[in-house]
Amino acid sequence: MGNWIIDHGPSALILLVWTGINTFLFVYFYLFYDRGDRFFYTRHIIGSALSWARAPAAVLNFNCLLVLLPVCRNLLSLLRGSFVCCGRSLRKQLDKNLTFHKLVGYMIGLMTAVHTIAHLFNVEWFTRSRQGGFDILSTTLSRLGELENETYLNPVRDPNTPTYVAFTTIGGLTGVIITLALILMITSSMEVIRRSYFEVFWYIHHLFIIFFAGLVIHGAGSLMVFLTPQTWMWVIGPMFLYLCERLLRFIRYLQSVTYRKIIMRPSNVLELQLVKRGFKMEVGQYIFMNCPAISQLEWHPFTMTSAPEEDFFSVHIRSVGDWTEKLIKMLEQLPEGAQGPKMAVDGPFGTASEDVFDYEVSVLVGCGIGVTPFASILKSIWYKFKQSSPKLRTKKIYFYWLCRETHAFEWFADLLQVLEKEMAGRGMEDFLTYNLYLTGWDENHTAHVTVHFDKDTDVVTGLKQKTYYGRPIWDKEFQEIRKENPTSGVGVFLCGPETLAKTLEKKCVKYSDVDPRKTNFYFNKENF
Repeated sequence: MGNWIIDHGPSALILLVWTGINTFLFVYFYLFYDRGDRFFYTRHIIGSALSWARAPAAVLNFNCLLVLLPVCRNLLSLLRGSFVCCGRSLRKQLDKNLTFHKLVGYMIGLMTAVHTIAHLFNVEWFTRSRQGGFDILSTTLSRLGELENETYLNPVRDPNTPTYVAFTTIGGLTGVIITLALILMITSSMEVIRRSYFEVFWYIHHLFIIFFAGLVIHGAGSLMVFLTPQTWMWVIGPMFLYLCERLLRFIRYLQSVTYRKIIMRPSNVLELQLVKRGFKMEVGQYIFMNCPAISQLEWHPFTMTSAPEEDFFSVHIRSVGDWTEKLIKMLEQLPEGAQGPKMAVDGPFGTASEDVFDYEVSVLVGCGIGVTPFASILKSIWYKFKQSSPKLRTKKIYFYWLCRETHAFEWFADLLQVLEKEMAGRGMEDFLTYNLYLTGWDENHTAHVTVHFDKDTDVVTGLKQKTYYGRPIWDKEFQEIRKENPTSGVGVFLCGPETLAKTLEKKCVKYSDVDPRKTNFYFNKENF
């Protein structure tokens, strides 16, 4: 329990506060409309449906205030890197921004469903009351507004056309529009669509512009004239911040980016070395890239593989979708030494890997192209040793790379060979322990390895450290790390799939000691 509190306590506290505020708003406004004397006559017509419509509306306002903030990348980067008060624990929460964004989105979807269903009942009961289907008082109240300059209580003016309210009034029409926009945004955000058809997700998600515009108008054009519009007061602040965010992105879009090198690596991996005036980065950070020749609107995130000490920044791009395939084909057709198409860069933005040098011991786990943030870290270590930097607090690094095919190791093996020689030359062979795991192979490869098994260097990578076959036994690895570092804080960093993240997170809890003076593992995961 102690380990769980250390690792998950801040996240649980944030979730508890968020849930508590949602619950308070729902209960408070439900009782406000259910018991308030001001709404006595409205309740007489439509009963508790009034409360069931207004309570979710209050929760919706609160969550619409929150939903844009986690995707203000520059704001989060400012909070993460600029303020002294933003400690390691808070930075870890900022790294979960997309998870919180999804959670808030689900709450908006749920409350929209409740709000919509309640209003359907409202329209039904308003219509029946207008038709004289209830008692005399309900019928009398529903006829208010028939005289000139007389206000009305029942928005259904013609009992024979109740759909008039939904499709011709401001409140009804905007309600239909924003509900349809929300349904499209939520369904297109499903994992299977986002992974396989990213462009569909990207374009449909921009319906948020219609959603927020409709939301403000919907609040001002409520069906119930006795209600005061409040929605704009909740969302105007976040909308302004997000507008500033998009303005900053546009300014960065206009800034010039030049190509230093364009290199095709094995396994259909493209390396771009770029230069941008005034660009500064830290290890493990990522950028968003836009190529107008492919799409004016699409921005894609890529972790930088260069070190802060270099005079350029680089990314490695694997062909995994339409956008990356088009970019690689376009650059492959360029004559040698030519500049590529216009490229816009937004960033850099902070990630969990930025904190790698805050730990005495770091464990880096990369899967496939997920090794990219650790390339930046290992390069930076090489420069720090070369410059004899006194700022290097880290005493030991364990590096694990899991790949399905042998070619994937090739572009990264050169860096490891340089580090291997550098560590040996300084008598620090134990500083970096790296383990490469090949998770897929065929019979030809097996035969090749068998023939060259006695070689001093690995047949796959050319390194002294031999490649392992299969996957790591994490219990054994964590036990060994804990044994070698009995009094250290160990940062575990992953750039890989969610299934592996769950496994490593459990191991961090399992092998951490409640005593802060002994070994404690702290899990960190890259999120885009």
